[in-house]
Amino acid sequence: MPNRMRTSDFDYELPEELIAQAPARSRDASRLLVLERSTGVVRHCPSFRDFPGFIKPGDALVLNDSRVIPARLRGERILHGRESEARHGMSGAQTPAQFEILLLEEVRTNEWWAMMRPGKRARTGTRIRLHGEPTLQQVTATVMTVNEEGHRLLRFEGTADITSELDRLGEVPLPPYIHRPGRCDAPEDRERYQTVFADVPGSVAAPTAGLHFTPELLDTLAGRGIRILRVTLHVGLGTFAPVKHENLASHPMHEERFEISCETARALEETRAANGRVFAVGTTSLRVLESVAAQNRGRVVAGRGRTRLFVYPPYRFEVVNALLTNFHLPRSTLLMLVSAFAAPGSTDGVSLVRRAYAEAIRERYRFFSYGDAMLLL
Repeated sequence: MPNRMRTSDFDYELPEELIAQAPARSRDASRLLVLERSTGVVRHCPSFRDFPGFIKPGDALVLNDSRVIPARLRGERILHGRESEARHGMSGAQTPAQFEILLLEEVRTNEWWAMMRPGKRARTGTRIRLHGEPTLQQVTATVMTVNEEGHRLLRFEGTADITSELDRLGEVPLPPYIHRPGRCDAPEDRERYQTVFADVPGSVAAPTAGLHFTPELLDTLAGRGIRILRVTLHVGLGTFAPVKHENLASHPMHEERFEISCETARALEETRAANGRVFAVGTTSLRVLESVAAQNRGRVVAGRGRTRLFVYPPYRFEVVNALLTNFHLPRSTLLMLVSAFAAPGSTDGVSLVRRAYAEAIRERYRFFSYGDAMLLL
């Protein structure tokens, strides 16, 4: 039977004031909604500090240790010769085009794919001087080519490696629904839009389910006999890409790089063999585990690669037994994944998650990246 799921099945109305614009006062002070998948029962926990009560000794907690890079850059077009003269008005003022650059993926040292605004003015050959500290004013980017998605391949000059300059030149790439005065990140975003276990640089968006953990909470879990394991998936721009096709099967899922170590793979297989549960922290961790299992007859093995796994109902999961996540945007691939996990192998999870979200809205939970948490057991 063909899949009848449509993008509109994952729509819902959210009051704008419930979109969290800032993190909770402390990481573990966020609220936690717990959905028991087998019964549909929803439980409300006043604090994320209640999370350890739902995981048992012998279970495994899988974290995504990708680190968010300050991937948003700003700059202005470099004008030359006649073009510069033509841009002078009667007063002699020069008005070079201003650009916003969002780095997407490194190709090699000083060459990155990026999204640029305004894109129409970023033609091949355009040179841009990046804004930043005075000593860094000569760092430039040149548009080398444009791909079918409208992304630009940029070559950076004036630095040995643009990656080493991002902390000074770049801004935290906050999602578009988080608003900051002056279109820049606030000082607290540098710390709070990053998990405490972030290690491997490469993401342009945070794996937000991990934002609720503190070092103390992780120590508590480890002390109770829970395995704390790590995978890496570099979160790309596709996290926020809208699903443009009504038929889900027509949606081209974004590709993301992942890695799973021998230690993590071995520990997960030991956990499963001993009937322990696997808790995925975030949809990113889940996609790593299920991508690897899909390619290895249900087994978790070490390796690195790229995944385009698009999870939506109905979907059967091989590895993950519980999912910790945040509340996601309407019509997003993340909401589709959560709905699939709510009722594996059927489409019943759509209505189950819809009811849970409706209750979260009634209870005034905070939504999206800086919002509250949801645990599906």
